[in-house]
Amino acid sequence: MDADTLARSAAREAQLPTGLTLTEKTLWLAKAGHWSEAHELCQDLPDPGGAWIHAWLHREEGDHGNARYWYARAGKTATPAGASLEEEWFDIARTLLS
Repeated sequence: MDADTLARSAAREAQLPTGLTLTEKTLWLAKAGHWSEAHELCQDLPDPGGAWIHAWLHREEGDHGNARYWYARAGKTATPAGASLEEEWFDIARTLLS
């Protein structure tokens, strides 16, 4: 599944679709606003992808210190300058789903 399809699904569907990979599930839950569930699943993903989603979730939560830790684990230098949460979600999804 590509990032755009996953985002549309998260915006329109009330339930997590079946047949998704762990990465797709985690991204879907994050996009759909199911923070706790996405946070739990991202911890089962290998770094650096899991760490990048983890960083994004803490950025969304407003816990910037924790986000910085996870960005470092993901190999990212810092919170993306000027990127909205929406833009970064798509960046993560496009990278991890390609």
